[in-house]
Amino acid sequence: MSEQHITRLHINDKEYILVGTAHVSKHSADEVKEIIEKERPDTVCVELDDQRYQSIREGNRWKDTDIFQIIKDKKATLLLMNLAISSFQRRMAKQFGISPGQEMIQGIDSAEQIGADLVLADRNIQITFSRIWGNLGWKGKAMLLTQVVAGIFSRETISEEELEKMKSQDMIDSMLQEFTTHFPRLKTPLIDERDQYLAQKIKEAPGNKVVAVLGAAHVPGITKQIHHSHDLERLSELPPKSKLPKIIGWSIPIFILAIIAYTFFANPTAGIQQTISWILWNGSFSAIGTALAFGHPLAVLTAFLAAPLTSLNPLLAAGWFAGFVQAYMRRPSVKDFDTLSEDVFSLKGFWNNKVTRVLLVVVLANVGSSIGTFIGGADVIRLFIQNL
Repeated sequence: MSEQHITRLHINDKEYILVGTAHVSKHSADEVKEIIEKERPDTVCVELDDQRYQSIREGNRWKDTDIFQIIKDKKATLLLMNLAISSFQRRMAKQFGISPGQEMIQGIDSAEQIGADLVLADRNIQITFSRIWGNLGWKGKAMLLTQVVAGIFSRETISEEELEKMKSQDMIDSMLQEFTTHFPRLKTPLIDERDQYLAQKIKEAPGNKVVAVLGAAHVPGITKQIHHSHDLERLSELPPKSKLPKIIGWSIPIFILAIIAYTFFANPTAGIQQTISWILWNGSFSAIGTALAFGHPLAVLTAFLAAPLTSLNPLLAAGWFAGFVQAYMRRPSVKDFDTLSEDVFSLKGFWNNKVTRVLLVVVLANVGSSIGTFIGGADVIRLFIQNL
C-alpha cells in the first residue's frame, strides 16, 4: 500500500503509525483496513469521543430524541448548528456512496477483528463547541454563522482525486494557514487544542505498536505535539461564562421598565404609547420570525404574545414558547427523526422536516424578538425624550 498518507514515529521504544484520512473518502476507509491488518497493532486510536462513538453504534438514536426536552434544555440552536455543520460533509459522503466517518468505523471494526485495544482519542465534542464559541468575538460568531448557513445550501461537488490531494500535508498546511487568517480564534480550540489532546491520548495508548486513524488536518500538529506532555484536564475545562451578557440582559429590561414607569407618572398618555410600541415591535418581529419558519398559526400567535414579556426577562425566550406550541401542534414523528440526516441536505428538507421546523421556529422567533427589543426600546426612548 502507499505510504503517502502514513506517518511513522518511534518514541521510547514504541511505534506510532498515524494514518491521515479524509472523512468522506472511500479510499481512506480501505487504507485504514489495509494498514491495521498488515501492522496488527496492540492498540487502535480513532479520532472520536464517546458521544460520537455511541452515535455511530446506535443508528436509531434519533428515535429516542425528545424535542420538548431539547427546547427545555436550551439546546435547539446547538442542535440546529450541529445539523447544519454536518450537512456539507454528509452531502459529499452521499456523493461517493459511503457513510461520513466510514474510516473511523473501519478502524473500530478492524481493531475488533484483530483483537486490538480501542482508544477513543478525541476530546468531548460539546467541550470543543463550548471552547470554540467562547473564543470567538462578535465578528467571528457572525462570520461562522454565515459560513454555516451558506454550507447548508451549497451544491459544491468534489472529486475523489481532489479529496486525495487534500490529504497531502502541504495542502493541509496551506488550508490551515488560510483558516487561521479568517478565523484566528477558531483554529485554537478546533485544531491546536485537539492536536494536543489527541497526541497525549495516542502517546498514553497501551502496547508497543499503536495505529491512530486521524483526519489528515491533525497529522502535522500531532506529529509535533506528541513529543511534549499535555494536561488533558486543562484541555477539557469549559470556558468561564462571562458576566457581561447577564448584566446587559438585566440592564436593558430594567432601563426600559424604568423609562415607561416614569413616563406613565409624568404623562399617562405617552406611557400608554410606549407600552403599545413595545408590544407591537417585540411581538411583530418575533411573529414574523416564526412565520418565516412556516410555524403553525398558533405558534405565530404565541410568539407575538410572549415576546413583549420574555424580552423583559433574560431567563425566558419567546422562541421557547413558540417552539413548544409548534412541537405540540405539529409533533415530529419517528419518520421525521429517521430522515433528519437526509433532510438537512437541502433548504426544502430543512423546512419540510418537522424536527428542523421546530428548531427553526425557536431560533427565528428569538432572533425576531431580539430585533424587536432593540427597535421597540429605541422607540420607547424616543417617546420618553419627546415628552420630557
